[in-house]
Amino acid sequence: MAASRVPQNSVDHVGSLRRPPELVQAWRDWEAGKLPFAALHEIQNKMIVDAVAMQERLGLPVVSDGEFRRGGWSRGFLNAVDGFEFRASKLTFRNDQDIATAAPAPVASRKIRRREPIVTGDFKFLKSVAHNRIKVTMPTPSHMHFGQFKEAVDRNVYPTEDGYWDDMIAVFQQEISDVYDAGCRYVQLDEVPLALLCDQNIRDLARSEGDDPDRLVNLYIDVLNRAIANRPADLTIGMHLCRGNMEGLWMGDGGYAPIAEALFNRSDVDAFLLEYDSPRAGDFAPLQHLPAGKRAYLGIISTKNPEIESMDALMRRIEDAQKYAPMDRLGICPQCGFSSAAMSKFAILPSKVTTDIQTLKISRLVEAGTRAWGHA
Repeated sequence: MAASRVPQNSVDHVGSLRRPPELVQAWRDWEAGKLPFAALHEIQNKMIVDAVAMQERLGLPVVSDGEFRRGGWSRGFLNAVDGFEFRASKLTFRNDQDIATAAPAPVASRKIRRREPIVTGDFKFLKSVAHNRIKVTMPTPSHMHFGQFKEAVDRNVYPTEDGYWDDMIAVFQQEISDVYDAGCRYVQLDEVPLALLCDQNIRDLARSEGDDPDRLVNLYIDVLNRAIANRPADLTIGMHLCRGNMEGLWMGDGGYAPIAEALFNRSDVDAFLLEYDSPRAGDFAPLQHLPAGKRAYLGIISTKNPEIESMDALMRRIEDAQKYAPMDRLGICPQCGFSSAAMSKFAILPSKVTTDIQTLKISRLVEAGTRAWGHA
């Protein structure tokens, strides 16, 4: 593990930000054929400049483009990579009000290949307008596999799973190489399946689909390690773990205990951004497996709940986490992006977290990090 890869900042954020109304309307107009793509692109540029300025003004040491060029957190990848079609997922989003909805999941129905850059173009523009450290975000390879279990790959296209993973890994290796050559030094991979494999009901579902949940945990870690194996020594790889977040709905429950030892010790990841904003995420005990040379950011600021977290409550949670890992291996972040499915046709509920609340939560995040670690 290269020490220079481990982030020194005490706060981070997952990436997506609330879309301004002008951007939402422009996106809808483009989808309806009322606005040329070039005009949408210019509006995205303008909104990204404003978003970067906001992040830097509030003191975030790492900034993103808010994922303003995507309809959803994984759509940038799926729009740039050939080979996938969407079918009904075997997983369900739900909330505490008994609302449930299924979102489609990708299936490899053709050979997988990168048709165009995934995030490299986005990074180049972001680099031209940002002063602080920059991150780009992509889904992990497992995201394109888990929602359908053994039906995720058309066996007429890929008779063996190995062939599928070889092509998938090649896509990631090519993109990581290109974005690094463009100047990027921080890539965050957004990981849902491993977090869902903490949920006993989903582990049971995997078994009912003819698979072994522990095999999947090890497979997804191995595939991820292969995807980033050739990275340069100064490229940080972060991983955001998410139990599904679509405008406040989620897919899974359960603490990190079933995966923690393998996740923290076997994955070649430098920083983990962990969901910890509700009892569904369990306690901090799994952090005892976090080794030296890695950092875990505790997602104790909620992007689902509009209530602003009190400073006292945040300090107590940080103090509680220190029972299991030292401060130099910890940091804090929101539990997810502020707008991970903003343009999704499947987001059936409006977010309760407004742009103003987002600003207050980011300010509280930076304030808490500075108080606990002496710097953001």
